[in-house]
Amino acid sequence: MVLSQKKSGKRKKKINPFRRAVLRGLGILLPPLLTIAIFLWIGNTIADRLLEPLEDFARWAFVETADIQPVGNTHLDPLGLAQIDGANYHVAADNRLVPLKVYDKVASHIGQQVIAKATAEEIYLNYINTEWLRREYVVPVFLSFFVLVLYLLGKFMAAGAGRFFWSRFEGLIHHLPLVRNVYTSVKQVTDFLFTDSELEYTRVVAVEYPRKGIWSLGLVTGESMLDIRSAANEPVLSILVPTSPMPFTGYTMTVKKSETVDLNITVEQAFQFIISCGVVVPPQQLAELFDARQEAPMPAPLGQAPVSNTPNVPTTP
Repeated sequence: MVLSQKKSGKRKKKINPFRRAVLRGLGILLPPLLTIAIFLWIGNTIADRLLEPLEDFARWAFVETADIQPVGNTHLDPLGLAQIDGANYHVAADNRLVPLKVYDKVASHIGQQVIAKATAEEIYLNYINTEWLRREYVVPVFLSFFVLVLYLLGKFMAAGAGRFFWSRFEGLIHHLPLVRNVYTSVKQVTDFLFTDSELEYTRVVAVEYPRKGIWSLGLVTGESMLDIRSAANEPVLSILVPTSPMPFTGYTMTVKKSETVDLNITVEQAFQFIISCGVVVPPQQLAELFDARQEAPMPAPLGQAPVSNTPNVPTTP
């Protein structure tokens, strides 16, 4: 009776069914939404910071090299048409001439009343936007060009000269008080995500850190240094203790092998545990399943009652 009362006192309070359903729905919906939001943010940043400035530069270059002629002494007919070197032109609102095919194309797009008030540059800008800089053309070309630039940059960085100039550039950044802190943090994240890391985690262990009685997860990276092993007079391990909830940084320590506990979890499960601040526990490490197995009655021989694993506790009279 006493044992059953203690167990019932430890039971969690039941969550309201409506609240449980809402939380379950959030748990299902948030991961894909956040993933989409992150990729949209990356895409919008690239479009705002790279694609649109390149489009503005292309527009400026096209307009600067556009076939815009001054009227001068050129004869204009009543419809505003003129002919220069066998080519037909139409006069714009600023009294300059643009090719007739450009004028007609823009007029069919924005209307005669609007184009009658447009300058030659405005007509050409509209023509460039509708004919040359349409997104279905620009985006594939931009992505191809962007991938090509990344490839050439990667090949350049792989060469000795590229590493030399990049090390000088990073040395300059590290001398800037505020920028170096932000740059170092961002570089650690990008290196972790996009660089082929040479660090291989062999297994996951638990170590009492930062003091006795407090356990932290560690990723074994090697057997550390010979001098440390000689001083400890026993095998030692090099481990990385990641920080939570972002395990991109951590503490590198050398500990005695006898002071570590090997955990029956994978490196991916360890990262999930760290990122979730201990909420996501590997299924094989759930205490509830262990307690349930301990309390389950052992199979008894045929004809006998099952034997319980729970020790006998004297009941109060």
